[in-house]
Amino acid sequence: MTKSTYLEAGRRAVMEEMQRDASVWALGEDLGRGGVFGQYKGLQEMFGAGRIADTPISEACIMGAAVGAAMTGTRPIVEMRFSDFALCAVDELVNQAAKARFMFGGQMRVPLVVREPVGMWRSSAAQHSQSLESWYTHIPGLVVVAPATPADNLGLLKASIRCDDPVVYMEHKNLWAMEGDLPEGDHVVPLGKADVAREGRDLTIVTWSGMRHECLKAASALASEGIEAEVIDLRTLWPWDRDTVFASVEKTGRLLVAHEAVAVSGFGAEIAATVAEALHFRLKAPVTRLGAPRIPIAYAPTMENEARVSADRITASARRMMQPAGVS
Repeated sequence: MTKSTYLEAGRRAVMEEMQRDASVWALGEDLGRGGVFGQYKGLQEMFGAGRIADTPISEACIMGAAVGAAMTGTRPIVEMRFSDFALCAVDELVNQAAKARFMFGGQMRVPLVVREPVGMWRSSAAQHSQSLESWYTHIPGLVVVAPATPADNLGLLKASIRCDDPVVYMEHKNLWAMEGDLPEGDHVVPLGKADVAREGRDLTIVTWSGMRHECLKAASALASEGIEAEVIDLRTLWPWDRDTVFASVEKTGRLLVAHEAVAVSGFGAEIAATVAEALHFRLKAPVTRLGAPRIPIAYAPTMENEARVSADRITASARRMMQPAGVS
């Protein structure tokens, strides 16, 4: 094991995959100087401008070029800087990359990875703070990944680069500096497999991305009150690991889904509905979901915090779910 940050883990994944496979390359704005967060630092010097390619300031151009390159045999890593900016390239991703395999009868695949930094980060305000995962989980043909730890950012990014379908890869900006242990060697985390971050008997909390860490804080607080919460980090949102979630809810009888994105039409609703439909006879309390209110994210920290799903909010919801029926 070696210590590394979440950001450096992603950089290592790109470097190792480019060393392993000559068809892997990256394109985006300012990659030559390391990328907006430094996640490509030194890679252009290592691999050259042909494989770490700087592009015009046009998300549609970047995505369109990557889709064509993927269709003709390469494996592009598409850097979108912010998930908010990637909305300028939705047509190329959703109408072309996601549908090509189906529309060409399986004769063509589009093996690309779209890196989209997500989430609230240092008063970045309404146009740089969104979590838009549910936009992509809605689209047939896309794989959606949301790593929460340095080890997962290494292993999931490597798995995504090797995937033969287009992957929307959502890294949380607030985790760039997080440190953790990285395995040595070729560490690959399978897509579609959740991580049980903490085991428990009383309540299942399902989450992903940066909310993993808030949920673990909440679970620690609940444990001091005698409530043992099981925390599941999905890691991959599509396909999501139903087996692990179902097994946990069958054990605990309670499900709380927590995510940073707006609650309305958020991916938590898909998990809540699926579990409620399949396991309603096992539930001891109604399924609960937590998400941000349907408001733009403000610049001012005090207003920004009103949109945050915090460990305190998770703890309060879990306490309510543990109360006997009829007690409010």
